[in-house]
Amino acid sequence: MALLLLLLAPAVRCTSSPKRGLVYVPSTKHPADDKIWLTPPSDLTWYYNYQSTPSPVFVDTQLQFVPQLWGVPSGISDTFFLDSVKSQINAGANITYVLGFNEPDASTGGGSGISTDLAAQTWNREIAPLRGLGVKLGAPAVTGAPSGLTWLRDFFTACNCTADFIPVHWYGNFEGLASHIGEVRAAYPNQTIWVTEYALAHENLQDTQKFYNQSSEYFDRIDYITHYSYFGSFRSDVSNVGGNAAMLTQDGKLTDIGSWYLGRDATGNVPKGGAGKKDGFGGWGAVVVAVVAGIGALGMV
Repeated sequence: MALLLLLLAPAVRCTSSPKRGLVYVPSTKHPADDKIWLTPPSDLTWYYNYQSTPSPVFVDTQLQFVPQLWGVPSGISDTFFLDSVKSQINAGANITYVLGFNEPDASTGGGSGISTDLAAQTWNREIAPLRGLGVKLGAPAVTGAPSGLTWLRDFFTACNCTADFIPVHWYGNFEGLASHIGEVRAAYPNQTIWVTEYALAHENLQDTQKFYNQSSEYFDRIDYITHYSYFGSFRSDVSNVGGNAAMLTQDGKLTDIGSWYLGRDATGNVPKGGAGKKDGFGGWGAVVVAVVAGIGALGMV
């Protein structure tokens, strides 16, 4: 029986990559979990938090912050995001990349739900000017649904603009992920790709670990994929993409996936639990809703 279990287990991978970043998901109940991502050894080199300003816990650390304009300002002439990023750069922050809108093609599950025309106007006012400061611009991060690439195509037509890289979100199996990235590459052959949210949602542990190993090897091998960030920096009992996808157990210990992602050996810690089910195309709705609440207080919708 022991031999059978060994043969059925997914390959244990301990790989290292400078491409890896953190989708930062704060926990008000367990703030000490933040220290896990800063404890060496760690492959993490960058992070984002769906907001324009850095998270205090990561200020003056080895992680480079990438600001994101999650939605659109409430005022048609608002330059909140542009002003925030310029202020950080003027203060000496190393900001070389920004991310566009979060899942603008979706209005639920954490999507910002923006029309292409409004997104185009906001991009040209809030994001495009940053290129003059040497900042590379990430396109709006659409969902992995078929409508996502349609939205992105219509957006570029409306704004008559270009992006330096294309963010990708995916929550299905590896075959679908590779196919989707192939579609993105075919549509935008001159841009690099960042995979800024991905996981295999709500599957058994063996398949989830297999997906992680396949996808990380794929991302590390493909030169036009320059950055990637696994969606799972939370405890398994609150994970809305399934407990097995989380990088932390319900007790706040690194799972095998969490440890592999940091470039370490497997821990053998098995995740348990999981929050309500999320559809396969979006991100973690409860987390993004909390972030959006904070953004709303700053005058954004």
